[in-house]
Amino acid sequence: MKPALYLIPVLLGDTAVERVLPSYNKEVILGIRHFIVEDVRSARRFLKKVDKSIDIDSLQFYPLNKHTSPQDISSYLQPLEEGFAMGVISEAGCPAVADPGADVVAIAQRKNLQVVPLVGPSSIILSVMASGFNGQSFAFVGYLPIEPSERAKKLRVLEQRAAIEHQTQIFIETPYRNNKMVDDILKTCKPQTRLCIAANITCEDEYVKTKTLKDWKGKVPDLSKIPCIFLLYV
Repeated sequence: MKPALYLIPVLLGDTAVERVLPSYNKEVILGIRHFIVEDVRSARRFLKKVDKSIDIDSLQFYPLNKHTSPQDISSYLQPLEEGFAMGVISEAGCPAVADPGADVVAIAQRKNLQVVPLVGPSSIILSVMASGFNGQSFAFVGYLPIEPSERAKKLRVLEQRAAIEHQTQIFIETPYRNNKMVDDILKTCKPQTRLCIAANITCEDEYVKTKTLKDWKGKVPDLSKIPCIFLLYV
């Protein structure tokens, strides 16, 4: 296998590997001994799910999170510079998308090292596909402010952008605050604005629904502690 930095997508939940990942990903994983990971424990679990025969203790893991310094990240790439393939694994979904893996990819590009993205599930793309909203122009804005007045202000900006630019606005929240997020959207935005709630994407209990805010009132399921992504469109 050619030496490169392979970006390895991870399951979005408790889903069978063969349901969402191509068999080629397994071939790549089995050829790698050095992994840059967002969380070592979850990465080890994922690799064992891909292939139970993997000798986890023979692998080298390099932790990558918001506290990892640029110097440490750069040093992680030494095996690749020496000719060994490396993999990047996030906690869920595609690495380097709304994920600290973007930092190591940027350094690899500056060093003129080959980067290979593998096919896998992205909650952002899958939710846009299922929402019925504009799939030609959309923006993922990550987390919204926690402070109530700032959050309301941001929601109004996103709603206005959706109306003026016809651009789908996508954002997420910490799972235990999902219900509060929906409450804030219902209180802040206009009744005719549409909201898509996409939860547990690719899992057995997947839930993706699009309604106007007027129609959502009194009909929102309990989203507490469930991985969700929210989309606004006018």
